[in-house]
Amino acid sequence: MVVHNPNNWHWVDKNCIEWAKRYFEQTLVGLATGDASDPVYATISKINSIEGDCEVNQRKGKVISLFDLRIALSISGHVKSDQNTDACAKGETDWEGSISVPEVAFDSTPADYQFEVSIYKETSRLSCVKPVIREKLLPRLRDTFANFGNELLAAHGNDIQVPEDQVESQFTKANQKSSFQGVACGNAPASAKTPDRGKLPAAAAAAAVPASTASAPTSVRNTTTIHLEPTFNVAAHDLYNTLLDKQRIPAWTRSPVHHQTNSPNPLLAVGDAIQLFGGNVTAILKHAEPPKTLVFDWRLKDWDPAQMSSMHIDFHESREFHETKMVVSWRGIPIGEEDKARANFEEFYVRSIKLTFGFGSVL
Repeated sequence: MVVHNPNNWHWVDKNCIEWAKRYFEQTLVGLATGDASDPVYATISKINSIEGDCEVNQRKGKVISLFDLRIALSISGHVKSDQNTDACAKGETDWEGSISVPEVAFDSTPADYQFEVSIYKETSRLSCVKPVIREKLLPRLRDTFANFGNELLAAHGNDIQVPEDQVESQFTKANQKSSFQGVACGNAPASAKTPDRGKLPAAAAAAAVPASTASAPTSVRNTTTIHLEPTFNVAAHDLYNTLLDKQRIPAWTRSPVHHQTNSPNPLLAVGDAIQLFGGNVTAILKHAEPPKTLVFDWRLKDWDPAQMSSMHIDFHESREFHETKMVVSWRGIPIGEEDKARANFEEFYVRSIKLTFGFGSVL
């Protein structure tokens, strides 16, 4: 990053959200409660989404990191039959779940971080899993988040300033030095660092450009991913059918639905398109695996015609607790639209379905 800022006096900022995603991918995935041979075991298997802002800024020589992130992680593990924890019934069980962190911010302390731990298809047999996660995994997450600000400055702090030997102002030079006290520059994880495309062959340099900017049409905006996990008090097949039934859809959307389909089937089929909420939403069913998975291409009317998101929905039913968790991984949402998309989904999908069919309590 080339900086023209005499004496590092003016405000300069650098967007580091893509670097943050790579950083957390490298530092969080694989963290575990212990060894895979342990009776109760949990590990972070992937990052579902990272939303928010992340940047480094400088003014008058002072460099700071500013970030406010929402992070959703997938976890998995097992409970083995030889475990001695009284809280769990015996028997070997594999499980999946998630950890959501509503806020990882530049001014947070380790005690500030909140964690929402969810076990899909939860049963009494798995009641010992959450205590182990809280005891052995969450402290490691707290340490990683608490150190993120320093790692961010170490990787990018120097990118937004002219070198100290080009600074004549003693005031900004002193601020420049104080900004990096306790920060070991250059120690960020190697896989999280931005490739130097100037040193790569042409083909490799092109591959280093994010896909959202390398080949996408200019009309398509940069995008982000959101993750939601609403719970419904209904069997998975009923919830699955509610999203596909041509008679039910107008009930929970509270408006006529325009179908683009050649199928007489009462349920939408793969390839069918619908327009919801007065034509403000277009959804195309791309994949259906009853009653486990649905995938829609989805867009708002006011998005650019070339902009299409992908809504991946998995249904996890806990028969013991008579509930189904709808896990939504929603990719391709234009940056700046994520809060509206989340709020609209929770209001016009989740809340409306619960109120219309009695599939759960509504606050």
